[in-house]
Amino acid sequence: MNLLLLRPDPGNERFGLGPFFRVEPLGLEYIGAALRARGHQPTVVDLRDRTSLRAWIRRSKPRIVGISAMHALEYDEVLRLARRVRTLSPESFVLVGGHAAAAYPSPLEDDAVDAICVDDGEEVVPALADALESGRAISSVPALRVRTRHGWVTTAPLADRTGLDRVPLPARDLVRRHRNGYHCLLFKPVWLIETARGCPFRCSFCSVWQLYDRSFRERSIAAVVEDFETSGDSVFVADDLFWNHPARSLELAGALRKRGIRKRWLLVQTRTDLVCRSADLLEAWRPIAKDFDIFFGLEAASDAGLASVVKDTGVHATLEAAGIARGMKYGVTGNFLVDPDWEEWQFEELWEFVRTHHFERAGYTILTPLPGTDLFQKLAPVLRDQPWFKYDMHHLLYEPRLGARRFFELYAQTWRRSILNTAGEKSWLDWMRQIRPSQIPYLTRVLARTQRMMKAQAYLAEHEASGGPLRELPRGALGAT
Repeated sequence: MNLLLLRPDPGNERFGLGPFFRVEPLGLEYIGAALRARGHQPTVVDLRDRTSLRAWIRRSKPRIVGISAMHALEYDEVLRLARRVRTLSPESFVLVGGHAAAAYPSPLEDDAVDAICVDDGEEVVPALADALESGRAISSVPALRVRTRHGWVTTAPLADRTGLDRVPLPARDLVRRHRNGYHCLLFKPVWLIETARGCPFRCSFCSVWQLYDRSFRERSIAAVVEDFETSGDSVFVADDLFWNHPARSLELAGALRKRGIRKRWLLVQTRTDLVCRSADLLEAWRPIAKDFDIFFGLEAASDAGLASVVKDTGVHATLEAAGIARGMKYGVTGNFLVDPDWEEWQFEELWEFVRTHHFERAGYTILTPLPGTDLFQKLAPVLRDQPWFKYDMHHLLYEPRLGARRFFELYAQTWRRSILNTAGEKSWLDWMRQIRPSQIPYLTRVLARTQRMMKAQAYLAEHEASGGPLRELPRGALGAT
């Protein structure tokens, strides 16, 4: 059976670090590998490359068209794409999946969509293809929301969490035509690798642990080593929680070194308290790449701020982890959450923390109740009718305590303290010196787009153009959950 798997173009990246990060659709590559193992013929098309959907439908003649919905801000674009697919290929079965679809499927329940995948696509999509090929009822396929004449119904769940080694390594050849467009920060092209999936922690703003019930699954050492060996020189590890399993992490580092694998650049994501408990892991991993960056979820500049988002750690861990990493010549970056409910002193507290402890490489996102979290359900009445594109962590979804104008003035001032401010300590020329001449046009475009984040008027203009009045947040509504 022919399947066409689509990564949509969100088309709505108004603010944020999206220009700095465009990574391959790894989930579709894993699904493609699983489909091939069952004898099906997948094609992956990344529409962010401005390629022709009509041409690919004509070329692939798909029985199933799968559309990836990774982020809530893409819901409307996913539905527009589904309707276009329905027009261009009315005989195709239209399936939507991906993290956002699984975490919160109801916005995607539309007449243009036949089913929504609500668990691991590597297992569900091949089962759906087999059912359609054999003429079996779709209701026999697990982990779907299915459109029927009587409304949307949910099929039985998967019998168990999909073992990651049951799925072959990703079929990266399916995105070969798009490879040069995948980049992170200064590095291009970049490969995306997953060594584990899930998270056992419980941060209130995160939908990952809530989708996977705080489970944590790992790929085998042999599979991960092969993936590293066959990938390119710049790698972003997609795991939400790298180094979570210390013994396995040490074993993996040893296996990579034994195979002689060394990358030009490596980026991993982890928690500060994990690094504090396992400094030996950083020592073991440091030789794996010439440049090695760690992205921390820093979130807040105070213990009270961390407690308010159920981070289950303290600022002491932030400082200790940064010290350990910097001492071993890791690049330390991360993100802080900016709460619309803040008063001015809380902005000033963050600015002082960043200045004192040299976190200029961090980014700043607005605390956003993402669909699929308890926080979203808690604030549902306040969030009602807000358009999905505003869930990009740079728009306001409810009235801030200080009012929109003052909030954005302080928010833009916060961003001006980051390394991305080319009018600050790191100039355009400093950025250009770090890259090859051939990359200058790319970096110039990216940096030009990010400078909007330094300008309060840009946020205000977008805020005024993007919807009606915001509802007020009941005081104390964002307390720890």
